[in-house]
Amino acid sequence: MEATAAEDTQKKESSYRYWVRKKTEQAAPDPVPHKLSSFDLARITQTTTLGSAWNQAGTWEERCITNWATSRLKELLMSLDPLQLKEGCVKVTEISKCAGDASLVTVRNKKRYGYSYEITLKFKGDWRGLKDLEGTLNIPEASYNDLDELKVDVNLSSTTNIEAAQKVIFCQELQSFLVPIREKLQIFEDELKAR
Repeated sequence: MEATAAEDTQKKESSYRYWVRKKTEQAAPDPVPHKLSSFDLARITQTTTLGSAWNQAGTWEERCITNWATSRLKELLMSLDPLQLKEGCVKVTEISKCAGDASLVTVRNKKRYGYSYEITLKFKGDWRGLKDLEGTLNIPEASYNDLDELKVDVNLSSTTNIEAAQKVIFCQELQSFLVPIREKLQIFEDELKAR
């Protein structure tokens, strides 16, 4: 019986255990954070890496710039010129929704930009003798480098009295708002790249 107990003990000690240390082994001590000296900081800031000083290798760093992006988008879209239609004029009066996010990511020492927003613009205008036509221009998805796929849904206010046939024509004419909206979003993307 003693031989069996000794064999069991020898088996247990010699079994393969990758992640379990023997009680006699010492693990490497945990790294201790230390404050950078002014010399170290100067050396770090002289490098040509992108991103923060702590990320010299430029592996992965993400910055949320949603606050700046939301306010800048609102500012640009409110500066849209009134849209001259064949028989009237329509102007954006308010931005009722500008929901989404924007970020700047540094990956492998290269900058990558991204944003995705859902935008709703209120408009008011006159057309073919009809005064104070109101409604919304809904942009279900405005995203980085995807301006060619941008779509605008036109919805007229329930208080607007317009015949169904005229409504279709009016909504088709308002699709021409896409061009100046794309131009404003292109300005936004250019400013985003410059950050």
